[in-house]
Amino acid sequence: MTPPTVGQLLYAFVEDDLKAQKGLRPLSIKSYRDVLRLFLAFVAADARRRITRLALADLSFERVLGFLRHLEAERHNRPRTRNQRLAALHAFFEYLGRRVPELLPEAERVAAIPFKRVPPPETRFLEREEMSTLFASVPARGRHAARDRALLLFLYNTGARVQEVADLRAANVELGAAPRVHLHGKGDKWRTFPLWEETARQLRLLIDDGGTVTRPDQAVFVGHAGRPLTRFGIYKIVRRHVGRLEVDARPGRRHISPHVFRHTTAVHLLEAGVEVNVIRGWLGHASLSTTNRYAEINVRAKEAALQACEPPSDASAGFPRRAVWRDDQALLQWLESL
Repeated sequence: MTPPTVGQLLYAFVEDDLKAQKGLRPLSIKSYRDVLRLFLAFVAADARRRITRLALADLSFERVLGFLRHLEAERHNRPRTRNQRLAALHAFFEYLGRRVPELLPEAERVAAIPFKRVPPPETRFLEREEMSTLFASVPARGRHAARDRALLLFLYNTGARVQEVADLRAANVELGAAPRVHLHGKGDKWRTFPLWEETARQLRLLIDDGGTVTRPDQAVFVGHAGRPLTRFGIYKIVRRHVGRLEVDARPGRRHISPHVFRHTTAVHLLEAGVEVNVIRGWLGHASLSTTNRYAEINVRAKEAALQACEPPSDASAGFPRRAVWRDDQALLQWLESL
């Protein structure tokens, strides 16, 4: 049997493994594609042959190492970018090992290449007072006032990814007695969110009350020409309205993007006592470890914990000299019987 070519395997990896099997979104697939484009161009230059003439033997462990050095030394990629591209190559070589057993030794060596240690990315969020300031400053009148207020409320209410908001259609929104929305997220998964009454009221201005949305298949958030807002369009709207917050921001804070709203939703849910696993499902995280970082940055929870163990302000009160459990005879007898 004739072994598949590099081009055939690459096509199958993108179309079958990434799209059909893993259900990745177009932006994630584009990220993989860009990494593989850079890698194959490097391999072709190193092997001194055209990309169309590459053989499976050219995809070696040594060339992967050379490519990683090339990223840092010549393209000046930082460790985080280098790690992201290595992750894509891990996935590609794992697929090669499944499809072509002869490549399994190389795939195993590539899988053993470690990621570089990098500090976790900064997680920025807005305090409740800042959210109140933001919504108080959003204009109530104007051509796009209803859309902008609905968009900001929707981002905060759902914690949705910006692409999920751009893909939202009128058919995905239920504005009845129990308003809710269905979002299509990563991994081809759907999530359902309840909506605040204020969020639902603002969405009704766009959908039900003679707004710009007239068909079930139409995007909820549209621009000047009635076309769906893109990720960049949503970004620009957010940037337009958060200027006041950035002027009054804490020292060192970087600019506020739509993704900051997602972090804000997570932290405020945590502050409200929502269990971390519920927040994981709310945000659509595949791993609980991704959600756990919000517990690390929740300053209010840390302050509450600190107050719970704060010593009495009255020095005469002091701490109890004898633990309460030492007077529980039944408990002491049980402990002695162990």
